[in-house]
Amino acid sequence: MTDRLPHGRRSDARDNRGLIVDAARAMFLTDGPAAPIREIARRAQVAPATVYRHFPTKETLAAEVFTEQTRLWWSIVDSGIADPDPWRGFCLAIEKLYARQALDREFTTAFKSEFPHAVDFAAMRARSLTSAAELLRRVKATGRLRPEVAVDDLVLMLTAVDGFAGRVAAAQRFARFVIHGFAQPPA
Repeated sequence: MTDRLPHGRRSDARDNRGLIVDAARAMFLTDGPAAPIREIARRAQVAPATVYRHFPTKETLAAEVFTEQTRLWWSIVDSGIADPDPWRGFCLAIEKLYARQALDREFTTAFKSEFPHAVDFAAMRARSLTSAAELLRRVKATGRLRPEVAVDDLVLMLTAVDGFAGRVAAAQRFARFVIHGFAQPPA
């Protein structure tokens, strides 16, 4: 009788996948979705065939990078929601989101344009907006945030960061101005 060992990904395959995603993220952020697979493979120090074994098309690779990035944004907002001090959680989430947006270098816009059916954008947006609304609800309950501030205001201000393209310090400074503008003035 032979017992089969659990069949999972080999550690080198997991490592290669991570290297490919990291290299693709870096390439997509500088070159957009037009980044060549061959160059992504070179930067990941794997053969192009290894890239295609993990990601049969450039679209699937770009979708993985986009999804990973979206999960990171969600985790930032979720951390802000989980902070026992809603104001501090709000401020930290905004500063981190703005820094991430500056690093995005408009990849999100290019990805959505190039691969409009790669992921369920509507579901991702709905989850993002729901989380942002909860972050706002918690901080508004403290009285520290202007009552008229809405999720659309956060989205608008986050979109404004697109012009910062890689300038994280400038994006974080802008975030502090936004936080100050959203704060309820002292009575």
